[in-house]
Amino acid sequence: MDQKIFGLYDEYTNGLLDRREFLKRLAVLAGSTAAAVTLLPLIEHHYAQAQVVPKDDPRLHVENIKYPCETGDVRAHLARPKGETKRPGVIVIHENRGLNPHTEDVARRVALEGFLAIAPDALSPFGGTPEDVSEARALMRKLDSKATIKNYVAAVQYLKTHPQSTGKVGCVGFCWGGGVTNQVAVNSPDLTAAVPFYGRQPASEDVPKIKASLLLQYAGLDKRINAGIEAFEAALKKASVDYKIFMYEGAGHAFFNDTGSRYHEEATKLSWKRTIAFFKEKLKT
Repeated sequence: MDQKIFGLYDEYTNGLLDRREFLKRLAVLAGSTAAAVTLLPLIEHHYAQAQVVPKDDPRLHVENIKYPCETGDVRAHLARPKGETKRPGVIVIHENRGLNPHTEDVARRVALEGFLAIAPDALSPFGGTPEDVSEARALMRKLDSKATIKNYVAAVQYLKTHPQSTGKVGCVGFCWGGGVTNQVAVNSPDLTAAVPFYGRQPASEDVPKIKASLLLQYAGLDKRINAGIEAFEAALKKASVDYKIFMYEGAGHAFFNDTGSRYHEEATKLSWKRTIAFFKEKLKT
């Protein structure tokens, strides 16, 4: 399938195009409106099936769970290595399309590295992430930001007190989830380590509240997010927060998502290596 089609779908799912414009452009690439309608399920199938670690990987225990918070139960995808050994916990926060197969797969990748991982669904208040991407994006815009942060802070407590947890908890998030990861660091003194990927920075006045160590991952071509780095770093230094910043030149926003057209293999491999090494260092007991 033409890579331009995947690129167009990526623009659509990231909110850069509405559904009408997306289908209009898809029809041009496909040759007709009828061909576009036929092609759409194939594109969606491609994205849904892309995975590195299958749910039935024999090395892992995988299940869908719920944990309590102020707004009710939050749904989450949980993965951990099989056995009774206690593991550090890691929260994996999805992009602005809700909890999709890609993010669940990332949680399983984290688990294979020796962690107790959960990927909460921010759309739990609406019954969970729908399969239709446009519907999921619309629901994401309806989320109450304060309540959403509380739901993820509750995930810290869930992992901290989990019977198979060491009590140490980290958090990693991507795009929208990168911004939420920064907010979890601000609002949860129990968080030990945080890795926001190209995430919106918190307000400078909130930075002194951060107790976690930070590994900040940015894309060189991501001008919108990168505009906030200077003020964020100045506030981190002033507050004596433990942090490192890495910039991946030539990579764009969402470079880690290997189901999207902006996937950058070199940046992904290096950033993943750094992320896992960081968690193993900071979450060791």
